[in-house]
Amino acid sequence: MHRDLRGDPTRSTMSAEIAGVIAPPPLVYLLPLLLSLVVHWRFPSALLPHPWPFVVGPLLLLIGLLLGSPALMAFRRAKTDPQPWRPSTALVIEGPYRFTRNPMYVGFTLIYLGITCWVNSRWPLVALVIVLPVMHYLVIRREERYMERRFGDAYRAYRRRVRRWI
Repeated sequence: MHRDLRGDPTRSTMSAEIAGVIAPPPLVYLLPLLLSLVVHWRFPSALLPHPWPFVVGPLLLLIGLLLGSPALMAFRRAKTDPQPWRPSTALVIEGPYRFTRNPMYVGFTLIYLGITCWVNSRWPLVALVIVLPVMHYLVIRREERYMERRFGDAYRAYRRRVRRWI
């Protein structure tokens, strides 16, 4: 189920409004991950003993993909853009959105942790300590304020029912 605003007469003024996130969320995860892997290349610091990186890493990566992909498909079914720097036309509350308000971000975090384990490096965990507050304050909280302005009581009811993360 989703609330569709495409027929809303106020849509023209509302569609110009966006969440105002600091950066595309995939980049918020990717850039620190890449930088931390460069640090790992220069100063290796193993996270897990052999053979655990080859078990835990792919498993977390797979779980992240299995959570994030249906979330993206739910946006596609609702015919709204998943990119938070574009206006939302529907409140998506189906699929993995029944359990978490941010399944794509939970998926990104699990993928990040999967790569971290697979590469077997502690450095990305240091970067994740920065990534998660950036996501919380400069992406998610901004999206939540936008969604409340955009969808009002429907979003407030959803927010009361479903946790932010898990």
